[in-house]
Amino acid sequence: MSELETKKSERSAAAKWSRRGFIGAGVLAGGALLIGVGVRPGNPVGKLAPLVAGGEGEQLVNSWVKIGADNIITAIVPHCEMGQGAHSVLAQMLADELDADWSMVEVMQAPTDGSYIISDTARLFAAPFTMNAADWLEPTWDGLFTQLGRLADVMITGGSSSIRSTGQYQMRIAGAAARKMLVGAAADEWGVPPGEIVTRDSTLIHEVSGKSAPYAQFAAAAAEQPMDSSPALKDPKNYRLMGKSKRRTDIPAKVTGKADFGMDAKIPGFDPADLSYAAVRRPPVPGTSVTAMDAEAAKNMPGVQQILNMSSFIAVVADGYWNASQALNAVTAEYSQSKSPIKTTADQFAAFAKALDDAGDDGGDMAASRGDAASTFDNAPTKLEAEYKAPFLAHAPMEPVNCTAWVRDTDEGAKCDIWTSTQVPLMARSAAAGALGIDADDITVHHPFLGGAFGRRLENDYVTMAARIAKATGYPVKMIWSREEDTQKALYRPADLSRFKGGLDADGKLVAYNNVFTQRHDPAEASVPGIYNIPNTSVRVAPAELHLPFSAWRSVDHSQQGFFIESFIDEAAHAAGADPLEYRLAMLGDNTERHKAVLEKVAEMSDWNAPRAKGTGKGVAIVESFGTVAAELIEVDLTSGKPKLLNVWTATDAGYVMNPDGFRNQIEGGIVFGLTAALYGEIDLVDGAAKQSNFHDYKMLRMDETPAIEVAIINSGAVPVGGAGEPGTPPAAPALANAIFAASGKRLREMPFAKQFT
Repeated sequence: MSELETKKSERSAAAKWSRRGFIGAGVLAGGALLIGVGVRPGNPVGKLAPLVAGGEGEQLVNSWVKIGADNIITAIVPHCEMGQGAHSVLAQMLADELDADWSMVEVMQAPTDGSYIISDTARLFAAPFTMNAADWLEPTWDGLFTQLGRLADVMITGGSSSIRSTGQYQMRIAGAAARKMLVGAAADEWGVPPGEIVTRDSTLIHEVSGKSAPYAQFAAAAAEQPMDSSPALKDPKNYRLMGKSKRRTDIPAKVTGKADFGMDAKIPGFDPADLSYAAVRRPPVPGTSVTAMDAEAAKNMPGVQQILNMSSFIAVVADGYWNASQALNAVTAEYSQSKSPIKTTADQFAAFAKALDDAGDDGGDMAASRGDAASTFDNAPTKLEAEYKAPFLAHAPMEPVNCTAWVRDTDEGAKCDIWTSTQVPLMARSAAAGALGIDADDITVHHPFLGGAFGRRLENDYVTMAARIAKATGYPVKMIWSREEDTQKALYRPADLSRFKGGLDADGKLVAYNNVFTQRHDPAEASVPGIYNIPNTSVRVAPAELHLPFSAWRSVDHSQQGFFIESFIDEAAHAAGADPLEYRLAMLGDNTERHKAVLEKVAEMSDWNAPRAKGTGKGVAIVESFGTVAAELIEVDLTSGKPKLLNVWTATDAGYVMNPDGFRNQIEGGIVFGLTAALYGEIDLVDGAAKQSNFHDYKMLRMDETPAIEVAIINSGAVPVGGAGEPGTPPAAPALANAIFAASGKRLREMPFAKQFT
C-alpha cells in the first residue's frame, strides 16, 4: 500500500463531540454566584445542587465555578488529583480568565454522577495524540483509550489530557463567561458602559467614577445577565496567572496529613474502629479460577469474620487488615489449569518471534507505508538489521490498590457506595453496577486523592472485587491488595519484540525503513517515525498472544516504541559514521521546526560537542507524544563496569506551559519513571505466573542513583497545548541506551539494562 492508498478507519458517531459545552449559570442565596459550562444538555440541576452547592436557598445550573459570598472562588474540577498538580493548574486557568485573586481560589472535586463528562477529553482519546502524526498512518480504534463505547463514561484522568482538554476548552471558557456576566451586572448598576469596567483580583473597577466592588457583591445580578457560549479568551500577552509558577492548592493538606486518599475512606455513621477489612488472593496464573479451598486453619484466627470463595479470587474479611492478611496466608487453594501454552518469559518471546517470522518482510497488518521499503533495502549499499525487546512492566503506584464498598438494601432498592482512588470514577461506577446487577444511578462513587496511578487506576478489577465482597458480607468492607498481589496479579505494560531492517544510501542517508512488531494498542501513531523524512517506510504489526493482561502504562505505546525507534535511528547514525544528534537534525521532515528547536536546545544545554572523558558517553533521543515534543540527552559513566547516571538534559515544547514549575516536576518525574524501567523494570514468567513480588525484586531507581536533571521549556505557541505527565518517559530508555553505546561500544537492545552488567 502506498501513501496514496491510505486506508482510513471509519469513526463511530459516538466520537463526534461538541467543541464547547452549554454555558449555564445560577445564583446562590446570600450573594454567591455559580457559573458553569455543562457538557451535556439536560443535566439534572436537582441532582447537582446538593453535591456542589447544597446550602439553603442555593441554586445551581451545571456549574464549574462557584463564587461565594466571602468572595472565595471555587473551581469545580472533573479530573482526579494523583500528584500531577492538575487540580491547581485547571483552577489557575479558570482564575486567570476570571481575573481572580489566586490567594482566594479553592478547588472542589466534581461529583461523579455523570454530570461532568468532558466532551473534549473524549475527542482527545478518539483521535491521534500527536500533532505531527503522519498522513500515511493507519489509525486504530481498538485500544484501551479508543474504545468508543467507553466514552459514554469519560470522566477520565489520563493521556496527559486534563490541561489541554478541560483546561483549554472548559475552565478558561467558564472563567471568561463568568467575568463577562459580572462586568455586565456592574455596568447596569453603575450606569456605565461595560467597556469602561476593568477586573482585577476578584474586583470590579470603574476608574472614571472611582467605584469598585468585590465579585460577590454582584453575584445575584450577574446571574441575570446573558451568557456568552464563546467568550473572548485572553491573548498570552495578557495572562496574569497562566504561564506562571503558582502554588499548588493540594500541597498544604498533604503536608499536614489532612488529605484523604482511597486508603483513608471513612463511612458516615460508622466508627472507623468498627470497619471490616478484606485481604484478597487471586489465582497466580491469568485466566484460571479457584477450584477448591481449605480454610479450616484460618476460621478461628483472631478477628476473622468471613472467608469467601468468589471463584475468581479468595477473600478473608476481618476486623483489621493485618488479621485478614494473616488468615489469608493460612488458606490453601487449588486452581484450574491454564489453557495458555506460555509458561515462561522465553515462551512469551518465542511466541513473538514466531509471529514476526511468519510475517516476514511484508506480512502482518500495515500500520504505515510510504514508498517501497523492501526493494530499496535489497538494493541499499549499506544494510542494518536489529531486534529489540521490551519486557512486561508493573505500574507499582505507592498507594496500594484499595476500594471500600458498602452494598445495602433500602426502601428504594439496592444501593452501593464506593470509596476508591480511581482515574475513571464513572467507569468504576458502571463496572460495579455490572458486578452487582443494579443500576449505575444507584451507585455513588466517592473520589479522593490518588497516591499515584501511572495508568493502573484506569482499570476497575479491584472495584468489582470490593463490590462483590461487600454484597456477600452485607456490611461495609475496605479491601486492600498487598503489594505482592498488585505486582503479581494485576495488569501490565505489554512486552514486545520489534525487528528492523534499514537501508542506507551511499551518503549514509536512511532511505529504507522496514519495521515489524507484535503489540499495537494506543496511540496509533506511536510506532511511526513520522518526524523523520525516510522516503521508503513500512511499519507493520504481527499480532501475538500476550500471556499477561495488559493495561495502559505511563506514555502507553510510546514507552516501547520510543525505545525501539530512537535506538534504531541511533544505530543508523553510527552505521553512517555520523554524529547522532546532527543525523537526526538532517533527517527531520516537513513541519518539524519544534523538533529542530528542542534538539538544538538540548545540544546547547549539554555542551554536546565538548570532549568527553574516557568511559563516559552521551546519548540523545527525541519523541513527540501527547502534543509535546521532548528531546532528552543523558550522560553516563561506565568506568566502574556498570552504568552510573550523571546528567539528564531535556528540552520540551508543549506549545504553551501553563505552570512552569509544575510542568518541570512532571517531566522530571517522567524521566525518573522511564529510567527506572530502562534499568530495572521487568516482570518475568515462571510456570505461567509473575515472578517479581515487591520492591526488593521489582526495583525502583533510588535517590543516590538519580542523575541531575535540567529541564528547558520552549513555548512555541504555534500549536495546541501539549501534555506534561507522560512525555518525559519515552525518550529516557533510548537516550540511556545510546549513551551506554557511546561510552562503551556496547549496544543494548533489550530492557532492563542493569542485568546486562552483572
